[in-house]
Amino acid sequence: MFIQTEPTPNPDTVKFLPGHPVAGDAGPFDFPDAASARISLLARALFQVEGVERVFLGSDFVSINKDTDKDWKHVKPMVLAAIMDHYMAGLPVVEEGAAPSTDTEADVSYEGEAAEIVEEIRELIETRVRPAVAQDGGDIIFHKFEPDTGIVHLSMRGACAGCPSSTMTLKQGIENMLKTYVPEVTAVEAVL
Repeated sequence: MFIQTEPTPNPDTVKFLPGHPVAGDAGPFDFPDAASARISLLARALFQVEGVERVFLGSDFVSINKDTDKDWKHVKPMVLAAIMDHYMAGLPVVEEGAAPSTDTEADVSYEGEAAEIVEEIRELIETRVRPAVAQDGGDIIFHKFEPDTGIVHLSMRGACAGCPSSTMTLKQGIENMLKTYVPEVTAVEAVL
């Protein structure tokens, strides 16, 4: 089994590509700590590696955030071994019927013009933003749109959570794109 690794814009995060489905269509799954990983044998195994602080399971990749005090030359071989052992054992990545991460959009109902704007925002995020963010080992979630102020609330996950450049990505990349295609958008704010 050959597992590729890719650096991400976050120096404390590496993207691992095992060449097999990870979360597939069931995910993504974000585990900010070991206690949250109870539904995933793979995530639990990865948290056993000293220095692993966060595990994100994308459709075909695993993003690992490490402790800033640890060096990748010590953490990466152990992560690779844990991923390889998991797949070689033929174990499921997550328990059957497990639900993706609970970081979802706010329970807000939109009507009329606001509903059309929100649908346009969601479509742009799904078709243009999420694929680009996934290339860097992360994910982005739409939370809500405030029609009276034009503010869109989004959250970054995986490699993008806590990334030094995530604020720039939100403000200069995503905000500019949304403002261009949806003139009603005035700003993008991060949900923490």
